[in-house]
Amino acid sequence: MAYKAQDFRKGLKVQINGEPYIMTSMEFKKPGKGNAMYICKLKNLLRGTTLDRTLKGNDTLEEADIVETNVQFLYRQGDTFVFMDKENYEQSELTAEQVGDDWVYLKDNMDCQMTFFDGKAIIMTPPNHVDLTVTYCEPGAKGDTSTNVKKPVKTETGGEFQTPIFINEGDIVRIDTRTGEYLERVKN
Repeated sequence: MAYKAQDFRKGLKVQINGEPYIMTSMEFKKPGKGNAMYICKLKNLLRGTTLDRTLKGNDTLEEADIVETNVQFLYRQGDTFVFMDKENYEQSELTAEQVGDDWVYLKDNMDCQMTFFDGKAIIMTPPNHVDLTVTYCEPGAKGDTSTNVKKPVKTETGGEFQTPIFINEGDIVRIDTRTGEYLERVKN
């Protein structure tokens, strides 16, 4: 199947020269004269490189031959992350390079989305929001009532995030995995 230009959008997975890409941004431009243009940024899902393409209104891109499935994060062993398919219990491994900065969100037994290309696991996507326990933080300054005062905290996964000053050790914070931003404190 091929995607037509009007189907282009951020997050679309396509195949170019036999390799899978994800559209990271797409801008539509209609000049006064001539055809409409679609200015796309594409990230190679195998190598992590980016590609800029300007396509016309009648151009198409081939659908990527990928499979997405629900998996459960099992454990980390050195630079290897092990996941299990929730339907057939097969295990897949990703390298630290493939997981990237998303390791800060991974807790044991957490459900994630995994993308396979030609039967090989290539990327993992954590859920949109995760609840993490704060394991270390400096105490907030008493009487500091300035708006938007933030402090760094360390969580159970080893990740560091900026949170409001009222957050203490032992608190559970909700983090948006798409932006890495603090959302709210979760009641125990």
